[in-house]
Amino acid sequence: MTTFRVCLAEFIGTFYLCFPGIAAILANTPAVGANLGIVGIALAHGLGLSLAIVCFGGISGAHVNPAVTIGFLSTGRIKPGLALAYIVSQLLGATTAAGLCRVIFPAAAVSAANLGIPLPASWATTGIVLTAEIIMTFLLMTSIFGTAVDERGKAVKIGGFGIGLTVAFDILAGGAVTGASMNPARSFGPALEMNYWTWHWAYWVAPIIGAVLAAQVYDKILLPRESHVELKG
Repeated sequence: MTTFRVCLAEFIGTFYLCFPGIAAILANTPAVGANLGIVGIALAHGLGLSLAIVCFGGISGAHVNPAVTIGFLSTGRIKPGLALAYIVSQLLGATTAAGLCRVIFPAAAVSAANLGIPLPASWATTGIVLTAEIIMTFLLMTSIFGTAVDERGKAVKIGGFGIGLTVAFDILAGGAVTGASMNPARSFGPALEMNYWTWHWAYWVAPIIGAVLAAQVYDKILLPRESHVELKG
């Protein structure tokens, strides 16, 4: 029952992130005409993630991102079996969010935005996509460790707000370059719904590299030694 509870929290938490994020992108198309711009899209993702962490951080840790889960796995803070269950739950949450957005919004909006799949600019090379996604996910994972793992950061009590802001500024900085996924589940849900897999591999590889690098740097160098304990398993 405990595993079911945390997996349900990961499912709903990922939905919290993906539904408003995808919806904001679709609303920004001419077919809907909300004119949110990249600031609105960044806020939708950032606020959704912040609330997911506030609501579910105490249940599952609110990873809501396979790269984050793999980053924690690399530091021994979650066991492999539970990590796999988290990732499956996250992918299901993202796919459900994408599917409901596809039902709610006009077909013209879905087609114009490709259901909000994070994709690179036409001028972005493979190297640029990988580098940008690694950097953005590195910053995200560092914010997670700094505000939600490190007791010194937790004392400031901004947790989910700080992590959500990181996603928002990452989208402002990199949205026009790569789509600023930072999250394989966020890319997977709409890709599965649209059966569109171009570039999809990069949105797994780069976020995982960025998350693992950040987790290792924070865990091995920045955290006090007494904080090196297994948290989930």
